[in-house]
Amino acid sequence: MADMHLEHAHIIQQTKANMPNDQVLTKVAEVFKIFGDPTRIRILAALSEGEMCVCCLCDLLEMSQSAVSHQLSILKAANLIKSRREGKQIYYSLDDAHIGAILCTGIAHVLER
Repeated sequence: MADMHLEHAHIIQQTKANMPNDQVLTKVAEVFKIFGDPTRIRILAALSEGEMCVCCLCDLLEMSQSAVSHQLSILKAANLIKSRREGKQIYYSLDDAHIGAILCTGIAHVLER
């Protein structure tokens, strides 16, 4: 019994050393909460194809501009998307490749079931 406890102590110690701290894990949970909304997932999926303006997103998703803009502001505040201005038009894209990878991994997981 004592040998088993020592084995478990090593596993616990090693895992504790490799685990991110609570602050990082809390931030990760907040990111996944943002991913928890189907409308935001649809926007991220659209932007994974490339940069788009709000009017294109509205047409593609068949949603009002105010609804799309609201979701874009949430995504931008979470650093999941970025924007750039060209004249009067604002274009949105994924903030970095990690966002697309998270989305692709989620889709692959769902499709393999």
